[in-house]
Amino acid sequence: MSEAQSLQTVRSALGRRSVVLVGLMGCGKSAIGRRLAGRLALPFVDADEEIEKAAGKSIEDIFADHGEPYFREGERKVVARLLRAGPQVLATGGGAFMSEETRQAIAERGISIWLKAELPLLVRRVGKRGNRPLLKVDDPEVVLRDLMAKRYPVYATADITVESRDVPHEVIVAEIVDRLARDLSPAPEATQ
Repeated sequence: MSEAQSLQTVRSALGRRSVVLVGLMGCGKSAIGRRLAGRLALPFVDADEEIEKAAGKSIEDIFADHGEPYFREGERKVVARLLRAGPQVLATGGGAFMSEETRQAIAERGISIWLKAELPLLVRRVGKRGNRPLLKVDDPEVVLRDLMAKRYPVYATADITVESRDVPHEVIVAEIVDRLARDLSPAPEATQ
């Protein structure tokens, strides 16, 4: 199947559903999501940016002022609203997929893709940015390892898993398009 055919297959098969990227902070959901949206000719939406717009403050400030449970409830509501506006490529926050209600909404209105990354890559990437509320600790590697232990079994329930690694983002995007085209293609009719 040519790339043009793959893209057409994916867009047609999605209908009103969104492509929803899940995974830990630093796995590349936003960077890869923007490129994937461009490739699929769909809008790109970053759930964290939408949460900040809705709250009128940064995620870091939401955590500081109200705590994580308050943030998670707002995140659940924003993701549910965004999913109703598909099709799009939606990058979720690292903890969004941990909510059973959010996983159900994604299953009903989207195709979930886990961008799975190994610990050294995550540590390297998140170390470049200081705006991660869960990493305001002495040793972010310990926190990331703990989050991996808790979250990876849940992320593994996503529809598709693609390995995030140190390659050009376009390589990962091409792998996602290939998987979507393969997984969303109608099954050939069985011969009788």
